[in-house]
Amino acid sequence: MLTVVGRDGSPLCEAARLALESASLVVGEPRLLKDLPLAAGARKVTTEDVVGALRGVDVAEQDVVLVVDGDPGYFGIVRELLDQGHAPETFPATPLVARAFAQAGLPWEDALVVSAKDGHLRRAVNACRAHPKVAVLTEPGAGPAELARALFPVTPRSFVVCEDLGGPGERVVYVRPAEATTRPWNDPQVVLVLDNRHALGRSGWLSGAAPMAGPMAAGWALPAEAFGEGPGPPPEVRAFVLAKLGPRIGDMVWDVESGDGSVGIECARFGAAVVAVDRDYAACERVRENVRLHGVKVAMASGDIRFTAGHLPQPDAVFVGPGFPGRSGQEALRACTALGPSRVVAVTAADDAQAILDILDEQGFTGDAVRLQGVPPTPRDEPGEPVTVVWGERGAPAPAWRPSRKNRPIETIPAPPE
Repeated sequence: MLTVVGRDGSPLCEAARLALESASLVVGEPRLLKDLPLAAGARKVTTEDVVGALRGVDVAEQDVVLVVDGDPGYFGIVRELLDQGHAPETFPATPLVARAFAQAGLPWEDALVVSAKDGHLRRAVNACRAHPKVAVLTEPGAGPAELARALFPVTPRSFVVCEDLGGPGERVVYVRPAEATTRPWNDPQVVLVLDNRHALGRSGWLSGAAPMAGPMAAGWALPAEAFGEGPGPPPEVRAFVLAKLGPRIGDMVWDVESGDGSVGIECARFGAAVVAVDRDYAACERVRENVRLHGVKVAMASGDIRFTAGHLPQPDAVFVGPGFPGRSGQEALRACTALGPSRVVAVTAADDAQAILDILDEQGFTGDAVRLQGVPPTPRDEPGEPVTVVWGERGAPAPAWRPSRKNRPIETIPAPPE
């Protein structure tokens, strides 16, 4: 029989104690196997790879206990064990994240919990950029110093670093990111990354939502009036753009020359980290005002994306608005695609669409384009001007049933008959 026991420094429950006393093999990290009630003949294996220690072990023929930290069902080993065909009995302890927030004296039902382990550091950093209360599970090479270097000095946050929670070396340290880059850390387990202005958060009905401060309208593709009188894309076009950008938690989205910041703001409302970039001072002020109005987190970068792209966080998705016409728009697109985003969307003049599609093809994107036109419900109103949207996805397979882009015109979504 296979049993998983979680430890948090508190006394074991009776069922966990009985499982340990009857086990013939007990596996866990050295610090977790101290002072356990084991049978006289039990074999004890100390290792960091507790799942790997099961190779060659028949758990149907003997009682085996794996001892882990906290709750093994919460970013723990239970999933991996189930994937390997095991069906363990589990006795969890208090999750590390719950203990970390208890040490910080904060509620955490509204916190976002992410893992920086296994190569997810960049996405964890993006979550910290976008959300005011994030718990980050760490590992060597993806700890407080690495988080701090990525966030400082652009994103103002404070850190609560938790080391050896429940163990003899337990330490909880409150630091600024600048200090976190230089201090020595002793195997930190959790880092709370907090925007002190909103760290208390608001009560709600959904756990892990990490709501932003400020009023949040329902739905998406908000009406044009929600963004003032700026020259942003109309809601119908914005809805299509958002569908192709696919913003999500952990993503970094660039909103380049969108005019009013509406695309970036809506991406932020989906939980993505966002940087808005514009060359025009008035447009930057307009974006900042709309960001304040909608209560989201959007960083503002003033300048020409063709020269500033290399100084910004690596993007996962990029929107390029109509502020760059003609050849300058093509140069802007090249500057963005060179940094490896997965998805790119551009609003452009119809005459420039083919050139942009060619650039996307050169950069390894599967591209397409469409003309969109908002049509009023009554013939008395004039329909808006058609807008050409070009998009590309890196690595996406080209639809086999469609002819070559060079051999067919850009599709137009027509107006319905009167």
